[in-house]
Amino acid sequence: MSKKDISRRTFLNYMLMGTGGFLAAGMITPMARFALDPALKADAGDGSMVPVTTVDKLSSEPQRFDFKVKVTDGWYKTEIPLSAWVYTEGDNIIALSPICKHLGCTVQWNTEPSKPNTFFCPCHFGFYEKNGKNVPNTPPLAPLDKYAYEVKEGKLYLGKPEPNPV
Repeated sequence: MSKKDISRRTFLNYMLMGTGGFLAAGMITPMARFALDPALKADAGDGSMVPVTTVDKLSSEPQRFDFKVKVTDGWYKTEIPLSAWVYTEGDNIIALSPICKHLGCTVQWNTEPSKPNTFFCPCHFGFYEKNGKNVPNTPPLAPLDKYAYEVKEGKLYLGKPEPNPV
């Protein structure tokens, strides 16, 4: 049997590569874990309903209700303010997002005298009907989003906005 001799240069090369690899792994592992860990965790607040108001405060005229939703972005937890235009139509509750589908401005109810009983977007004079449908020949190209909702113990809970099928 013959042994292959390792030169001093080869030995030092192996030692430096091993030490460098160990140090690189020690630095990269925490960074990779920091970047990937939030993506691998399930978001507990995803899809949850948020209490907005009591049902007895609702009427057939749209009213604006402001509420906050808890959001987790990585390890940063915060609350973002949202709004909804809510009204009743018979036994149904309609909750519309106030965000215009044209440029994202906030729509207001019944503020334009030329078109009463409509949602009005002041950014580019967009109009929506009471049910959130966009008025033809105005800038918005899609209806206002509609919030998913639940009623529990006399309270109205809103979820995420969804496309309005009107």
